[in-house]
This record gives sequence, C-alpha cells and structure tokens, in this order.
Amino acid sequence: MNNVNVIEHPLIQHKISLLRDVTTGSKEFRELVSETAMLICYESLRTLPVKEVDVQTPLGIAKTKVLSGSKLAIVPMLRGGLGMVDGITRLVPAAKVGHIGTFRDPETTNAVDYYCKLPFDTADRDVILADIMLATGVTANKAIQLVKDAGAKSVKFICIIANPEGIAAIEKAHPDVQIYCGAIDEGLNDQHYIVPGLGDAGYRMFGTK
Repeated sequence: MNNVNVIEHPLIQHKISLLRDVTTGSKEFRELVSETAMLICYESLRTLPVKEVDVQTPLGIAKTKVLSGSKLAIVPMLRGGLGMVDGITRLVPAAKVGHIGTFRDPETTNAVDYYCKLPFDTADRDVILADIMLATGVTANKAIQLVKDAGAKSVKFICIIANPEGIAAIEKAHPDVQIYCGAIDEGLNDQHYIVPGLGDAGYRMFGTK
C-alpha cells in the first residue's frame, strides 16, 4: 500500500466516528462529510508547488510564498462525492468542478459510466477525484480512466473510508494515483458494502435509496 495515505488527524478521526454512528441524521451527516472532506483534501495538497514573492506589508517587505503553476479540478463521483465538493472548494475556490457517474453492474461486475462532464482544460489541471467510500475499486478505476482519457496527467483519489480490496484494485490498475483516506476498514460484505463502514452513504446523506 505504498500509494495510500491514511490521515490520522484527531479532528478527522472524531468526525468519522460521528459519521459511522447510526443515530447521526442526514443534516449532520452532510455537514460532517463536507468538513471531513475538507480536512483530508487539505492534507492531500501539501505537495502543491509554490514560489517566493515579495509582499508589501504595512511595515515593510515580506518574502513569502504563493501557489505556483498548478490548477486544480475537483471531480466528485455521483452521488456520494457530491457531499464532498463544498468542503473542498472552500479550500480551493478557483478549482473547476466536473462530475462523473458510474455504477457497478451486479451481473458482469464491470463499471458502467452514465454521466461524465469534465472541465474543457482537464489536461492542464491536477485532478482530485472524490467519493465517500472506496469499496471494490471498480467504479473508482473507471472514473480515474475517464479523467486520464481527458488528458489529466496528475490524479489523486480522496475518500473518507477505504478497504483493502479497493485500494489493491487502484494500485494494480493505476499505480501512479495517490489515495488519501481517513480510515481503512476490514473488508466487504456480500452486498459489497464496507464493514464496519458507515452504511449506504448516499442514502444517509440524501435520504433516498
């Protein structure tokens, strides 16, 4: 798991505990997803390039640093990833936002994409793919391939909870993609839900199956 970064910040771990709690309602769940996504994304952006500049302060000239070169695209995976967008764009309000919809065909186990709308200049941007859960990795790999097909050279995948099977799937198909998560759980049940996980993230966030 050389490409996996588990963010163990106490605030992230506390919020994940609340997300797991079956008694947490939809409103609080949505707020926690947004906040947790922002914190995980913050850690994933530590390697952004910077350059030194001179800034005039009220008392003199400060040699300081600003972001240099990198432009970002945030691409949530429908529909769980939608809840992560607001938190991430608070950090990087200039980022463009795309959307990818995929699902895992229960009979073939292949990923089927039903929606893909990406920024026209995706090839010039560092892409952050976002989803609450990384389960089998089938739909994640499909989404990664879609942004690569659009020309993206740098792709990161952020999620709140992952499991070993999904991580292994991404590492095999896309060894260049760094994964950032708040926890790695035991595995999957027969319905391919992460155990212990936090249940059906889309249902808990939006109240619809």
